[in-house]
This record gives sequence, structure tokens and C-alpha cells, in this order.
Amino acid sequence: MKSEAWLFTGWACFFAILATTYGVFAHEPAGKAALVVAFLMSSLVAAFCWGQLVKQGRRLSDDPDAEVAAGTGPLAFFSPSSVYPVWTAAGAAVTALGVIYGWWLLLIGFAVLAPGVAGFVFQHALRGQ
Repeated sequence: MKSEAWLFTGWACFFAILATTYGVFAHEPAGKAALVVAFLMSSLVAAFCWGQLVKQGRRLSDDPDAEVAAGTGPLAFFSPSSVYPVWTAAGAAVTALGVIYGWWLLLIGFAVLAPGVAGFVFQHALRGQ
């Protein structure tokens, strides 16, 4: 995670310098907004990567002397039969159609999407039940 954190930190610094320079010399609001959003998005990913590095420590890919077999073992819990991927996909599709066809369909889409996303989040906690 260390290399990814440095990569996105570099991109965030690049976009910060570019947005500042563009903001001083240009008089176009769309370009300024796009560069500021690019800075914020790369900063968000960089902050996440640094937070994961602090929380979980170095990964095996960060160690140049790591063996290939050192990373074997269980990764996480992946449910073999789950309805939540289909539920979330259906909710996302209805929500996207709601953007096109009307606010009422958008609300229905959110009502279908929310339980699917909640199921994904809490699926690991509900595994024993």
C-alpha cells in the first residue's frame, strides 16, 4: 500500500500545483473546477491508502525480500451463495433509470439499492445466522 499511497500523493500534489497555476492565470471556471475536483479525488484516495498503511502495516508487496508462498492463506469471507450482488445491481439499474425517467423512479431505485448495499456491508457479520 505504500507505493500506491506515494503514487496518489504525487498526483494530488501535481493537481494542487496545476489547479493553483491555472486558477491564477486562467479565467475559465470549468477548468478550475475540474482541476480542483481532480485534486480532491486524488487526495481522497491518497488519504485512504495512507490510512490503510497505518492501520494494517506493510504488505508483502512492500517487502522486497518476501517469498511468494508467504502470502498464502485465507483472504476473507466470501459468501458462496448471496443474493446481494443481484439485489444491488437491480437497485443500481433502477436508480440509473430514475435519473432519466423521473424522481419517483429514482426514489424506488434508492429503496431497492439501500438494502442491497447494507447486505453487502453486513454480510460478514450475518454469516453465522
